[in-house]
Amino acid sequence: MRQCAGIIAFALLLAVGAASAGASDPQAQGGAPLKWFKGNTHTHSLNSDGDSTPDDVVRWYREQRYHFLFLTDHNMVTPVEGLNAVFAMPDRFLVIRGEEVTDQAAGKPVHLNMLGGDGRVPPQGGDTVAEALRRNVAAITGARGVVSINHPNFGWAMSAADLAGGKGAHLIEIHNGHFMVNNAGGGGYPGVEALWDSMLSAGIRVFGVASDDMHQLKQPWSKASARPGQGWVVVRAGALTAESVLSALAAGDFYASTGVELSEIQATPQRLTVTVKAQDYAKYTIHFIGQGGRVLREATASPATYEIAGHEGYVRAKILDSNGQMAWIQPVFVPAR
Repeated sequence: MRQCAGIIAFALLLAVGAASAGASDPQAQGGAPLKWFKGNTHTHSLNSDGDSTPDDVVRWYREQRYHFLFLTDHNMVTPVEGLNAVFAMPDRFLVIRGEEVTDQAAGKPVHLNMLGGDGRVPPQGGDTVAEALRRNVAAITGARGVVSINHPNFGWAMSAADLAGGKGAHLIEIHNGHFMVNNAGGGGYPGVEALWDSMLSAGIRVFGVASDDMHQLKQPWSKASARPGQGWVVVRAGALTAESVLSALAAGDFYASTGVELSEIQATPQRLTVTVKAQDYAKYTIHFIGQGGRVLREATASPATYEIAGHEGYVRAKILDSNGQMAWIQPVFVPAR
């Protein structure tokens, strides 16, 4: 497999500048006009603990107008070649290989997705959660995969200190659709978005994803259900290929959403501008957020812009609509002046 080739080089191009939420150049990636592609990064089938065949799972996402889907069964790689032979269509739909590397340490679950990559990565283990994160991040990176730290509050497994062991991961789930993952925190535990801010504030470059963690397709509307259609990412790429999707994810050229749709994101070292694709049934609040999760500016009109002063550490954005749906913009990293 060569679908991860070029990811590191693409990410390094981004690292030399301050902006991470996607270049505003409309002719990036070899001159091809950039397009938005919607996809899910965390999906299970009967090959692990899902309730449906890979064919049925892929068909659901294809019929719901997703553009790409990662199959991430536990500790195994579900082949995607046959699925793509049936379901894939250029610039319309693609299935990409993945694996949920499912580990534990100190009695707590430690789960990471390998998106793309070569072969299968077995759980690496460790005496502590932080050590298990370090070992698994290194193994997935060594297999040329894009690394996602999954549902850090599942089993209340990962503290801010533990997540420092995840340095080198490309992604962290800030919204996961499974009903047992404690996205909002509680009982003295921080929510996953606060954990993301703790990593960013410590200087760890990592981008936030929303996913389904889909297990139940046959009874999708049961209250105790890990159903489809609850969280996704929208990447900006020149073409719908595994390499372009993986490169966009590794570089942070995407936004995460539970329902809010964006028209445009423009990120430079000087400013971050967000344009919401407005719906008649909703009103929107845009928060620009910096070091320590502090709200730097609140706006209710779109497009909204935050002018970067240079002291923020990073600037990201969160959009909330009046019906409870959200979207998250990746951070612009602000070098110290």
